[in-house]
Amino acid sequence: MFGVWCMYVLGAGVRLWLMNSSGADFITKRVEFSTPLNSWKRVEEGVFLYSQGIPVYSGGVFHETPLCLLVSNFLIRTWQSYLPLVFVACDLLTAACLATVAASYGRKQLIEQKKNVDKYSVDALPLLLTSESLWSGVAYVSAVYLFCPYTIASCVAQTTTVFDNLVLAAALVAMVRGYPLVFGGLVAVATYQSFYPVCLLVPGIISLVQEDSTSALMKPLLSFLSSLGILMIASVEVAGSWEFLEATYGFILAAPDLTPNIGLFWYFFTEMFEHFRLFFLATFQINAFVYVLPLSIRLHRDPVLLATALLAFTAVFRSYPALGDVGFYLALLPMWKHLHPFMRQTFIVGCMFVSTSVLGPIMYNLWIFNGSANANFYFAVTLAFNTAQIFLVTDLLFAYVKWEYQLINGSKVEVDGGPGRLTLQ
Repeated sequence: MFGVWCMYVLGAGVRLWLMNSSGADFITKRVEFSTPLNSWKRVEEGVFLYSQGIPVYSGGVFHETPLCLLVSNFLIRTWQSYLPLVFVACDLLTAACLATVAASYGRKQLIEQKKNVDKYSVDALPLLLTSESLWSGVAYVSAVYLFCPYTIASCVAQTTTVFDNLVLAAALVAMVRGYPLVFGGLVAVATYQSFYPVCLLVPGIISLVQEDSTSALMKPLLSFLSSLGILMIASVEVAGSWEFLEATYGFILAAPDLTPNIGLFWYFFTEMFEHFRLFFLATFQINAFVYVLPLSIRLHRDPVLLATALLAFTAVFRSYPALGDVGFYLALLPMWKHLHPFMRQTFIVGCMFVSTSVLGPIMYNLWIFNGSANANFYFAVTLAFNTAQIFLVTDLLFAYVKWEYQLINGSKVEVDGGPGRLTLQ
């Protein structure tokens, strides 16, 4: 327990030290962390316009929701000197929530394993989960979130992704703990803020139905719809009209701002002919949701893994992604460290993550400041980075399928009743 407290204190110390260092301003301006949707500089400008009675959503600068504007106005005017502490505290709470998710998920895994132990193969003993390995995964989840460079820099840059991650983590806690009404409300808040988390309804409902039969089906849906409706009505009261819809969700869907980021949209739509824009825009946006149904069919027995995979795909295919989104789902991966022996691309993926994280800022500076490169250099790095994410998720899912298969059928390969051998042709 003392070691866990030290880990949290160290994580907070690193963030506060960087916030007060000379590099804080550099991190804040990095396009990998701050986007038009989560930049705190834009939030401050929106609060200033709001305080002067100027329409916030008419200038194309502020794209946060009206309730976020209201909360930000309170924080900036009342807690301005303590804002770094607010961001750090939210990050620590997120790490604690993810640890709670890992602990609850581990207990469910052990219970499920005990129920199905008679179905497992006789040589599947080395593949069985143990309480020691699962509990070590809980500490790893917190450690990864607290010390991942992506989440640290996102907190130092004071992006609103920090708050979004906290809401998502709390929603996952409600999902694994079996609180349908709370889960629906929190997913509504997350969807209200950034639209894409609506896909979490599917794994959440699957998980809750498994816990409480079909009676849990309507509770999260009703909670989600009623909460989202209340949030929209409150937003109209704050904004004075429905104009905010075009500046928030319309901005997310149409992606009119082509400022470079780690995503795939900006480069393609810079080069795109205007009369093709709508078609490819729909194609790109569908990518964030098209995997929900097939993954739900295959991973219905493990809703937490399903939720993690969907978070990973939305981090890749959303219109304005940031490294803070990537760091969030990476922190969940230690829950499946027992699948590591079945993964085949960890070295390649690790090298791709490291190389692209280093080369990204270099190529950006060569392009924007030195003029000795062009947009192709930076986009090539972002394309490789997103490819690495796809490799990581697919490798994890294939490892899960292999592990699940060998639990039931064993690791021995037999052909016509005799020992077989797999060969590459």
